[in-house]
Amino acid sequence: MSVWTSDELNKIAAADELQLASLRRDGTLRRAVTVWVVRDGDDLYVRSVNGPTATWFRGAQARHEGHINAGGVAKDVTFVDADRAVSDQIDRAYREKYRRYAANIVNSVLTPQARSATLRLLPRGNARSTSRGPSTSGRP
Repeated sequence: MSVWTSDELNKIAAADELQLASLRRDGTLRRAVTVWVVRDGDDLYVRSVNGPTATWFRGAQARHEGHINAGGVAKDVTFVDADRAVSDQIDRAYREKYRRYAANIVNSVLTPQARSATLRLLPRGNARSTSRGPSTSGRP
């Protein structure tokens, strides 16, 4: 299994936003959505503000493969359900990283609905990486 490099982890974790596109059955990518991303140790996590019924989340659950772009890193990934045991740690990571935003915005990724739709991002072996500047705007 592939692992993130330190450089990739640092760049993606530093980005405010992550562009995420899940793979369709025919192997093409769906339209990318913008989500917040957090790091916990050597792992990266995303959450669906709208919970498990969100279209992008259902797509990620159906194929478990997709593509991300954040902080100048473009990578093919595998989506894995996050271990519920790290939910509190992920909450802390969201609070810390996005603390400059209003509480009601940050709290949108801390609801039981959002927590139930948490995915861990794993790099795929055939992934590609690019070097572009980090994203500068921020919304969940």
